[in-house]
Parts: sequence; C-alpha cells; structure tokens
Amino acid sequence: MADRRNTGKINLFDWGTFENLLAKPDAEYEIAFRLFDVDQTGTVKYDDLKKLYEMNKGPDSIPFDWNCEWATLYSGGKKRRHDLTYPQFSQMLRGLQGERIRQAFHYFDKDGDGYIEPEQFQRIILQTARHKLSDHLLENLHTLCNISTGSKISYANVRAFQNIIREMDLVEMIIRQATAQSTDGKITRTEFLNEAARITRFSLFTPMEADILFHFASLDEPSGRLGLSDFAKVLDASWRNPLYNAFAEVGSASVAKAKTTGQNFLHNVLESAHHFALGSLAGAFGAFMVYPIDLVKTRMQNQRSSRVGEMLYKNSLDCAKKVIRNEGFKGLYSGVLPQLVGVAPEKAIKLTVNDLVRGHFSGKDGSIRIPHEILAGGSAGACQVVRCSLHLHLLFTHPR
Repeated sequence: MADRRNTGKINLFDWGTFENLLAKPDAEYEIAFRLFDVDQTGTVKYDDLKKLYEMNKGPDSIPFDWNCEWATLYSGGKKRRHDLTYPQFSQMLRGLQGERIRQAFHYFDKDGDGYIEPEQFQRIILQTARHKLSDHLLENLHTLCNISTGSKISYANVRAFQNIIREMDLVEMIIRQATAQSTDGKITRTEFLNEAARITRFSLFTPMEADILFHFASLDEPSGRLGLSDFAKVLDASWRNPLYNAFAEVGSASVAKAKTTGQNFLHNVLESAHHFALGSLAGAFGAFMVYPIDLVKTRMQNQRSSRVGEMLYKNSLDCAKKVIRNEGFKGLYSGVLPQLVGVAPEKAIKLTVNDLVRGHFSGKDGSIRIPHEILAGGSAGACQVVRCSLHLHLLFTHPR
C-alpha cells in the first residue's frame, strides 16, 4: 500500500469487477472514487485528493488552489477537515470543473475587470473540457468574443459556454425535437429557447447560452435558421449519446457505411494474418520440440546392417547416444529446417482456413450449425493435404 501511495499507480480491481462497474449509471463517479480512495476505507481523504490531483496534472496546467473556500465547503476547514463519503465525493467532483474554470478565469484576469483574452479562454477550455468538444468547436474557441462588444471574453460568456457543453445531450434532444416540428427542418434561436422551455418546464437555457450555441453552429454559414447538419459541427461524434444518433444526412450515412465496410474488410485481413502468424509459430515450435524424437525414429527405421542379426542401433536410447557422440548435440536437429518449412505453414493454413470458414457461417452470437462446422474442418483439412505434398517432397530431398 505504501508503494502504491508513493508512485501513484493504483491497482483498482480485477477485470470482472471493472466490467460490472462500467454497467452502472454512475460508473464514472465510482471509478474516480476508487482511484482516490487510496487506503480502500470507503472514504476519500482530502490530502489524498489533493496529492493525486497534483501528481497527474501537466507541467503547463493552470494553478488550482485546494485551500479555496469551495473545497472547504465540502471537506471542512484545515482544523475541522473530514473525509468524503462516496455521495459527498461524487457531488464535489460534479462541481470541480466549474471551480477550476472560476479559478482559471481569476488567474488570467490580472487587472480584475472581469475580462480575459480569447487565447486565455481557449487555454482554459482545452485544459478542462477538451475531450467533450468537436474539432470544429476547438479550432474556433477564440471567436467567442464576437458575440459581445469588444475583443475580450467576460466571465458570463465563460459560464454560459460551460453550461452549454455540460448539457450537450439535452441540447441535442431539444434541437432534434424542434427541427422535427419545423417545416423546413431548420430553427431560429427563439424557436430553440421556446422548445427548451417546453421540454424542461422552465427556462433552463439563458439567451446568452442560446447565442453561444448558434454562434458556433453558424460559423461556416451565418444564418438565422439552422438545421441538424449545422448543429452537428458543435458536437463530437465520439461523445454523442447513442440514443440520438441521427445528425448525419443520408449522403453522410452512405459514406460512413462505406467507410465502415472498408474498415471491417481491413480488420478481417489483419485478423487472418494474425491467425496465420500464430499458427506458423505454434506449428514450428511444436515441430522443433519433438524433432529429436522424430529423428531417432527415422534413424531406427532406416538402419541397415552388413550382417544378418547385427543392427547399428540396439534401441532408441542407444540411437540418441550415438547421434550425440558422433555428430554432437546439433545432430539431433540435423535437417530440421525443411521440417519447419513444411510444418509451420501447414498448421498455419489449416487454422486460418478453419477460422475463415467458421467466421463466414457463424451468427452474430457466435453460433454455427454442425454441417458448417464439418465444412470448415473439411476445408482446413483439404488445404493441409495440399501443403503436405510439399512437406513430403522436402523430407525426401533433404534426408536426415
């Protein structure tokens, strides 16, 4: 345990437990909790939280003060500090990003006028929410200053932007329903706010948040009315909720399907090559290990004597001894190369063909009918027989 605390390398749990955790609705919070619960006591210590955070931040990270008022509200002051239970820790973690953004804004707002430069805002977002945003949005973060007067970004702008990306799944659902009700499949800022108020039963999104959403969605084609394809540029496809996976147009779907087909073909080719290589190694290794026994057997079968009743080798052990004495230990592997050349591809072809045929006839759940299993085995055996002819030729042309 001491080593784990010093190095920061935490062995969370076995794979089965990890799979069970991923199925939980609060998986992200529980995994984070186990990471910070260094002593596995069921609580997170303030010092461990601070230590691990500092240990994993980059050299160019924006400073974060763990002795701030926000942190003391969750864990208590320095003299009355307490450990965090799982519910307390998860609630604190939910607000951590907002506090990081607040402190980062205060760090860059040197003159205290409530404004920062666009480049400073871009740096804040890249360090706090990069994984949630599309490349299109990341490349245009600096343009946020365009929605307000002047060339700087206010704290209100930063908070509004954070709220939009935090509720991106809800934003997507609102946009989807609003555009479905529109005659041309496009909506205005006002229509978005009206639909948001109807779905959420109260005004969850402010006018500034709607301005920010429409600003980034209309950068390539400024317009008062936007469709699904416009808003798709704001969302990262890898972050999109699979329940609402319909932003792409019909043409985009066809391209994606063709791309997926190509990727699947390449995957199958690489997988077959991988199986072939493994089969070759397995066949070569097996043939190499038993080759001395095979050599002794062949020498015993082929031995001849000039006199009746006299044999060169008395038994298998005597044969092995004489081979080692006369030819050295390497003599036990005399002619092994042709054997490997024949056996390795033979086994590899057999296993690869069997896997290919089985994969072709297997269902999505991996099930396969008995006739198809027989066909797979027969196909693999037929290919092996063809390869054996070359193997036998090599054996006869390179006698031991």
